[in-house]
Amino acid sequence: MLAMIQRIARGRVLEDGEILADCPGKGLLILLGVTTSDTEDDGRLLAEKIAKLRIFSDEEGKMNLSVTDVGGGVIVVSQFTLCASYRKGNRPDYLNAARPEQAIPLYEDFVARMRALVPSVSTGRFGADMQIELVNDGPVTMQLDSEMLKLPKRG
Repeated sequence: MLAMIQRIARGRVLEDGEILADCPGKGLLILLGVTTSDTEDDGRLLAEKIAKLRIFSDEEGKMNLSVTDVGGGVIVVSQFTLCASYRKGNRPDYLNAARPEQAIPLYEDFVARMRALVPSVSTGRFGADMQIELVNDGPVTMQLDSEMLKLPKRG
């Protein structure tokens, strides 16, 4: 499972002018890509890491606080294009992206896990053509891969 996270000052997700998700203050925008090899454990690993990731500044300006520490909100948006393969030719393929029948339950499980860890979590609409408005804070943007979280930790 892949997550592109952005620290935001504010953000929202719209579909045809309808606001689907809103984070009026500081928080995280999470673009989530579900691959064909993912399981619920991948979502658990990512949710736990993201909720504890210290990427918000403390009173001394050091990135030492998590989204929960700052009382921030989270927006989760499904993003199958994160799973793109671009090695051959100029048109990416999405063969590694899970089909909706596999991806939707894993996406929903990830969202439920985030809601258990962070008080304010809103979402886009799976498979919808959405517009995302955000003010990237920092900017701080990171890509997380659940496969990396399964590797042994070094020293």
